[in-house]
Amino acid sequence: MSLHTHLSELERKHEALEREIQDAITHLSTDDLRVVELKRRKLHLKDEISRLRTTSTRVMH
Repeated sequence: MSLHTHLSELERKHEALEREIQDAITHLSTDDLRVVELKRRKLHLKDEISRLRTTSTRVMH
């Protein structure tokens, strides 16, 4: 899998988690711990995307 493809997949997952978080927040029956876990996963993806972008920028220069 190319770096570009991998980044695109991570970004797609990040956006899907954002939608899932918003859905969970709007449903009052959602457990707060579930929302915290979703946010933690989203942050992990964001960090991974940032790390890969930084790495790819360094390799290109």
